[in-house]
Amino acid sequence: MSMPRHVAIIMDGNGRWAQERHLPRIAGHQQGVLAVRRVVGECIRHEIPYLTLYAFSSENWQRSESEVEALMSLLGHYLVSEIDLFHQQQIRLNVIGDLERLPPALKTLLYEKLVETAVHSRMTLTLALSYGARDEVVRAARGVGRKLLAGDVSLDQIDERLFSSFLDTEGLPDPDLLIRTSGEKRVSNFLLWQIAYTELYFCSCFWPDFDEKTLNDALIDYQQRCRRFGLTAEQCVSESDLS
Repeated sequence: MSMPRHVAIIMDGNGRWAQERHLPRIAGHQQGVLAVRRVVGECIRHEIPYLTLYAFSSENWQRSESEVEALMSLLGHYLVSEIDLFHQQQIRLNVIGDLERLPPALKTLLYEKLVETAVHSRMTLTLALSYGARDEVVRAARGVGRKLLAGDVSLDQIDERLFSSFLDTEGLPDPDLLIRTSGEKRVSNFLLWQIAYTELYFCSCFWPDFDEKTLNDALIDYQQRCRRFGLTAEQCVSESDLS
């Protein structure tokens, strides 16, 4: 059975995990970092080459100033603490989103780690930071519009491939599997263009409790899906036999 090449995860439920334990919300985010470490390791074990994590949405800026500051600090700590693992496991760090909104010191640190890990190719770990899919699509449309106004492309040359090249995920394959934790069943403005044919998997556990077993449950479920891409089930079976 085939494994997904690209897994994307909406890491939801950190705050509720902490609230259930009468802990501050930041405690949930701290435990969530440990879940990230587990999932990265398990994806490497399964030789999944692309992992994308929804770490901080464009809407998350509306949270309290203290929580946003704590999250930015936690992200900086993660980048520093995990860099040795990135090198050991040959992980290339990648980032998508409106990075101009990030604190200057964090943005500088982030770019340093992007450069440091650029030579690695075993896995591409993409962090979606200050990311919103609608914002991404608008920014891509502006990029295409500038090309059109400059005369670099004609109206007839604008197609899905050209438009995709202006998205933050340019160069990455579309996700095969999207996982969301915490029991919520929505995509929350995440990779709206890219998940057109992605398999969706929702689990009830909060992100800090997400572990190797939970990930493997999602992978097993994925392997039982019939990905038709507009074809009939019979056509998929026929094409599979030919391959």
